[in-house]
Amino acid sequence: MLAPGSYLLNHSVGRPLKTAEAAFRQQFFAPWQDSGVEPWGDWLGIIERFTNGLSKMFNAPASEFCPQVNLSSALTKLVMSIASLQRDDAVILMSEIDFPSMGFALKKALPKNCELRFIPKALDITDANVWDAHLTKDVDMVFVSHAYSNTGQLSPIKDIVTVAKPRGILTLIDIAQSAGIVPLDLSSLQADFMIGSSVKWLCGGSGAAYLWVNSLHIADCQPKDVGWFSHENPFEFDIHDFRYHQSALKFWGGTPSVAPYAIAAHSIDYFCQLGSDKLRQHNQYLIELVANELDSELVSPREQDKRSGTMILNFGQRQPQVLSSLKSANISVDARSQGIRVSPHIYNDEADILRLLELVRTAGK
Repeated sequence: MLAPGSYLLNHSVGRPLKTAEAAFRQQFFAPWQDSGVEPWGDWLGIIERFTNGLSKMFNAPASEFCPQVNLSSALTKLVMSIASLQRDDAVILMSEIDFPSMGFALKKALPKNCELRFIPKALDITDANVWDAHLTKDVDMVFVSHAYSNTGQLSPIKDIVTVAKPRGILTLIDIAQSAGIVPLDLSSLQADFMIGSSVKWLCGGSGAAYLWVNSLHIADCQPKDVGWFSHENPFEFDIHDFRYHQSALKFWGGTPSVAPYAIAAHSIDYFCQLGSDKLRQHNQYLIELVANELDSELVSPREQDKRSGTMILNFGQRQPQVLSSLKSANISVDARSQGIRVSPHIYNDEADILRLLELVRTAGK
């Protein structure tokens, strides 16, 4: 659902489907408003639809997915559940250009004397050799963003997992900026853990995040933040007998939020039918139009295998004029330290990009 102009902020929040409001009314409100019985039976069906949608999109069993309110909470729950990360000498590796919230959460979830080690921001995180050099034998887990929001880069996750696994290093993939727009096959990748959300390219709104746990690790994870929906049988109601759920739902916790997942499940179903390969192809075609037109202004990767769904443009001293010109023309972008972020989705077309190029050519001249 689009307002007038060109919306190119999909790295921030994707637009809702035209059918989202009606689907939300049918799935969430109707069982609650139109029925004389409690709606939990229907509401829990929404969660099942959500995890089944994730299963299709990322090619992994639905039992390996657990709904979460956001990525920071998912990360905290996960790290605190892994015994090897609760040692005083545990080491977690991540990049200085990761989203700050992830660093904040890790710092608080780890014991005081653990080390959060950073790959310096000056190094090229698209280079598998950089990761290889930093994946030393004392690292317990590596946190990897599949795509980086401020640089438009993709990390070489397959290479990272391949290197980490024989060295006994756990792998945690953050797909907040890649979910839906960059194809991902978890069964092929064989990482250990993944966290993601629905708010960006999946157009599912906020509040519908998720945690994926490889089945190899589910039994060993011992979450501390639990509730009745973490229980093997939530409706057993025996306060003296807590048993973890046998699936990734052991991370679920107390009475769950349902409404965000109704919107997200509907959107994920749509994008599963459309296919991540088609989304990626369309997105990269539109980015390529800009890459072919601009030279030094495109500061995000030119190689398709190294770039995410976001391109970064930097016009130097003309930057304020370019931003002002785009805003006046109802072209929605934003700017961070590296430059202007532009993220075309399936509902954007060649005309959107040609209009953007026309404006940036003339702004400030």
